Amino acid sequence: MKPIPHSQSLRKGRRSEPGQFYLITAVTLDRQPLFKDLQSARVLINILREASLRNQAQTRAYVVMPDHFHWLMQLQGESLSKAVQRIKRLTSAQLGRRVWQDGFHDRAVRSEENLKAMARYIIANPLRAGLVESVGDYPHWDAVWL
Repeated sequence: MKPIPHSQSLRKGRRSEPGQFYLITAVTLDRQPLFKDLQSARVLINILREASLRNQAQTRAYVVMPDHFHWLMQLQGESLSKAVQRIKRLTSAQLGRRVWQDGFHDRAVRSEENLKAMARYIIANPLRAGLVESVGDYPHWDAVWL
């Protein structure tokens, strides 16, 4: 399998600070819509919830789209790369196949940014993609504020 173009550049300038909020985006291999399947989407959601229970990363909001996910999280005691790679590794293991493209996109959230507004933006992804007419009609999202 050939590497994804520019996947190395995703790591340039990446910082990993416990307590910092990050917006993470990870994409499925070849943009396959694996998470159109309810069971597959629930596997990923349960893994995100377990990360919070294990104090690896506190989930503030997420949406699982058919071929990617967005995750607003607060990093706990491990590195950002380890936290995301664990999510990706566990998803692949539980689904019994390679699921993810190499790398992920991250954005550290500045303290002055409005986390609630960011969470609303994240969960509105299915609306913008035309998957549903109302956020309430989409089953694969959550946010602590909403």
